[in-house]
Amino acid sequence: MGKSKKLLFGIVGVPPLAVMAELAADGSTIVDLDEPQGKIDLETASPFLPRVYCGILRTVIANSLTIKPDVIYIDTGAGKCDCAVHTATVLEDILPQTTIIRTKNQDSTGFGTPLCKAKMDLVDKMSAITSGVQLITPDDDIQPCSPTAGFWGVPPRDFSLLSFFPDTTHIYGWARCMENKTPDNIEMECHYNPDIPTVFFAQSFCAKTALARHLANKHPYALYLDCDVTAGNSVKAKIQAFLELSGVKV
Repeated sequence: MGKSKKLLFGIVGVPPLAVMAELAADGSTIVDLDEPQGKIDLETASPFLPRVYCGILRTVIANSLTIKPDVIYIDTGAGKCDCAVHTATVLEDILPQTTIIRTKNQDSTGFGTPLCKAKMDLVDKMSAITSGVQLITPDDDIQPCSPTAGFWGVPPRDFSLLSFFPDTTHIYGWARCMENKTPDNIEMECHYNPDIPTVFFAQSFCAKTALARHLANKHPYALYLDCDVTAGNSVKAKIQAFLELSGVKV
C-alpha cells in the first residue's frame, strides 16, 4: 500500500503553538502566506480584495491563488486583524479545494524575544522572526545587545526599508509579539524604549497605523512611517535622515 500524500499547509498570521507543534510532528510542508513567495504578481489579488486592504493580506490572496495549499490556517482573532476575518471568507469562495481553518491565537505563555534584542543585521533579524513562526522550542543561546535605535511595528512586506538600521536596533511592537508567540498581547505591543530613536511603522491601510502614530506622538524622539507594497525612495530617505539626525551610527 502506497504512502499517503503529504499535505501542503499555508499559514496566515501566528497560529497557536499547539497547531504549529502538530504540523511539526507530522513533518508537514508549511508556507508562510504573509510573505512574498517568489515572483508572484500581487495584481492577482486585485479582483478579490480592494486596494484599501494592506499589502500583506493582498499578498496572502496572491500566494494562495498561485500555490493552492491543501489547508490554510488563518488567524482571525485579535492577534491578526479584522480584515483577516473577511479574507478567510474570500479564500473559502475562491479556493473551494482548499480547507480554510480559522484560528484565534490566545496563547499567553511567553516564548521569549531574544532575536528582538540581539545584535544582528535588521533584515536578517526580521527574517529570523518571521520564519520562527514555525519553531516550537525557543532558542535560549542568543545574547542581548545594548540598543542604539528601535523599530516598532509589523514585519514590512518590503524588508529593504530595514537595511538602513544599525545591527544594534531592538524590535518592538507586533513583531516582538510575533517572536513571543503571543500576537494578542496589547501590553507588549504598546511597549517601547523612550531612550532610543525609534521608527514606528505599519503597513498602509492597516488599523495598526493608529497605534503606530499614537505611540510615535508619545515618544520623545520618533518617526512615524507607513508604506504600502514597496518602500520607495522617499520612505528610505526619511529613515536615513531620521537616523543620521539622531546621531545613530549605522
